[in-house]
Amino acid sequence: MKASRSLLLVFFMMMSLLVISCAAPAPGAAPAADTGAAADGAVKITVFSPQGPDTDLATNSFTQEAEEMFNIDFEWQTTTMDGNSAREQRQISLASGDYPDLYLLIPWVDQFTQLDLLKYGQQGVLLPLNDLIAEYAPNVQAALDNYPSFKAMTVAPDGNIYGVPQLIECYHCSYANKLWVNTKWREALGLEVPTTTEEFAAMLEAFKTQDPNGNGQADEVPLSGSVEDYGVRPIPYLMNGFTYDDDRTFLILNDGQVDTVANKAEWKEGLAYIKGLYDAGLIDPGAFTQNAEAYKKIGDNADAQLLGAGAGMHPAIFVTVGPEAPYGADYDAIPPLTGPNANYATYLYPSVAGATFVLTNKASAEAQVAAIKLLDYMFTQEGQLRAHYGEEGRDWRRPEEGDVALNKEVEPIFFQIPAPAGEEPHNSSWGAMAQYFQPKAFRDGWVQSTDPEEYYNWPGYERRLQDATDLYAGKESPDHFPFWALWPDPATADAAALQRQNITDYINQNALQFVTGAKNLDTDWDSYVAGLEQLDLAGYLATMQAAYDASAVK
Repeated sequence: MKASRSLLLVFFMMMSLLVISCAAPAPGAAPAADTGAAADGAVKITVFSPQGPDTDLATNSFTQEAEEMFNIDFEWQTTTMDGNSAREQRQISLASGDYPDLYLLIPWVDQFTQLDLLKYGQQGVLLPLNDLIAEYAPNVQAALDNYPSFKAMTVAPDGNIYGVPQLIECYHCSYANKLWVNTKWREALGLEVPTTTEEFAAMLEAFKTQDPNGNGQADEVPLSGSVEDYGVRPIPYLMNGFTYDDDRTFLILNDGQVDTVANKAEWKEGLAYIKGLYDAGLIDPGAFTQNAEAYKKIGDNADAQLLGAGAGMHPAIFVTVGPEAPYGADYDAIPPLTGPNANYATYLYPSVAGATFVLTNKASAEAQVAAIKLLDYMFTQEGQLRAHYGEEGRDWRRPEEGDVALNKEVEPIFFQIPAPAGEEPHNSSWGAMAQYFQPKAFRDGWVQSTDPEEYYNWPGYERRLQDATDLYAGKESPDHFPFWALWPDPATADAAALQRQNITDYINQNALQFVTGAKNLDTDWDSYVAGLEQLDLAGYLATMQAAYDASAVK
């Protein structure tokens, strides 16, 4: 799972340009030359960071440029890219009291949670950054001013900023719960793109019974998926024709009141539809139990193409994509299905709440200023290109005549230069550790191929995802619950987290039991609803209501 998530970030979480008011410095502007460093030499900053096998932060060329630009002398304390190990080492460093001046982290490896920020901030271990940002970080301040969800997840309830998360607006990641259909099979069987739940079921039935792979065997898998978090679970896509399924909390807002969708008649109706698909052999049973590796084995089956449709953020999750891949060009996204009650698409704000940039009380005044100016640089267009992508001319280049941006309506901004096969890693950027400012506007300026042959390959793959996401964008429920922007109450956070886990596990487990027939929707539904109530659903909703009422996203 971690490797897959790394691949997603490498290929698909790109950057964008913030439009800042004329009163603020231009987003691409370099910071002032004065770093606030001590007069007798460079400012030493100890940094705790994850480090991958292709990077040596001590000798990295961006490290060297940053040291010169901001008069810093970095001392690195590195950990691995394994999330469990990195998290454990970070926690040990904090518990021991022997912690660094600065933590620079990666969200999908490890970062400070909002509860961590409140706990260590109120203990005085973490420094409030408000004044530093106001005085030395105009680009960070502009991001806070211009992106309400980013501000909501950055500013703690007490008004302090104890750490800064990465602002990532990965467009296709925002609508991860997509459904990709084998266009070759669909066209061979003379089927139109399904737009309703009924048409979708009919297409899957045709995939199952009409031998679209042409091998004379009933070996086709009409629909599959897996169990990870990046859009691969089939139930949310299918449920969104009946009621809104956010694939995380199962919460909704009803006139500003937090409620759950998972005990309503529409949820039951959606489960009955999905059970019908399952009973007809149209959903792979492994979709509810297998991991991404097993899922991809179905998509890449060498003897015959087996997969008719797959759930996922993008098709490379379940089928190899590339010029030599036999099936990678066969899958296209279809729109959200219109069901009896709804036509929704699941939305998730792609930035991760918490913080990846955190200054501690070990940092000297000079180190604080130098570090915040470094962060501010990474909130600029030039800083993102250099820190995240690497060296100009080697790792990326400026646009050339004929280049077309991902969004064809905007001017192109940069082109990522593919590394030649077999070439040694450049060790020229901080990669995902530097993904601080990637709103959609800059991403839209990423140069992508317009060659139809490359639309299904890496040179044009992001354009394929952009077009797919256009089918889903804006179709989330207007009453979706913005859980990513809510701060926990430290006094009740542990109990609330356990309660949320128990309730979401219960909903997921029962959904699977209803779909597979282990439980009966006619005879067991009332006891299922009663079981939710016994888990103190009312108390949990009250806790979520209080968090929502206290948030900045109402």
